[in-house]
Amino acid sequence: MSSQGIFISIMAALMVGAMSPGPSFVVVSRIAISQSRLDGLAAALGMGAGGVVFAVLALAGLTALLSQFEWLYILLKVAGGVYLVYIAVNIWKGAGRPLDISDAIHGRRATLRSFATALLTQLSNPKTIIVYASLFAALLPRTVPLDLIFALPLGVFAVEAGWYSIVALAFSARHPRRLYLHAKGWIDRAASAVMGGLGLRLILSGLSVR
Repeated sequence: MSSQGIFISIMAALMVGAMSPGPSFVVVSRIAISQSRLDGLAAALGMGAGGVVFAVLALAGLTALLSQFEWLYILLKVAGGVYLVYIAVNIWKGAGRPLDISDAIHGRRATLRSFATALLTQLSNPKTIIVYASLFAALLPRTVPLDLIFALPLGVFAVEAGWYSIVALAFSARHPRRLYLHAKGWIDRAASAVMGGLGLRLILSGLSVR
C-alpha cells in the first residue's frame, strides 16, 4: 500500500474513534455551551494537541515501554481516572450556581484554561495511546517513510481538532445555549455523572490489572 493509502486508512479509523462519545465529547460540548464559541474552539485545539502527543508517543514506541513496565500503565490509568473524577466533582459543585452568560460571551474567562482542560482530558486516558499504537502497528510498514512520520501528527491534529471544532460550533449555537440555561442544573449533573463514571471505570480497570 502506498504512503497515501496508509495515511488515509489511519485517518479514517481515527475519525471513527474521535466521533464516538466519551469524556472528550462531554468536555468540549459543555465548554462550548456554557462558556463561549471561542472557548469551545480552544478546547477543540486542546483535543488536537493531545492527539498529536499520543501520535508522537505511539511512533516513538511508548506502547512497548508500557507493556514492559505494567506498573507505569496502571499508574497512568489511575491518575487519568482521578483527573476525570476531579472534573466531575467540579461540574457537580457548580451545577446549582447560575451562569453569567455575558461573561462567557465577552470572553472574560481565559481560553487558555479551556485549552488546558481539554488537553488534560485527552491525555487522561492512556488507553488512547494503545489505540493509536495498535493502528500504527497494524497499518504502518516496518520501516516508516519519512513523509508519514511528519504527516501523521499533522493528520491526527486535523482529525481531532476538526471534529471537536464541529462539536464546539454546534453546541455554542443559540438554541443549545438557551436549552442549557433553561436546564443547567440537570445538564451539569448528567455531565458530572458521565465524567465521574468514566473516571471510576478507568480507576477500577487500572487497579484490577494483575
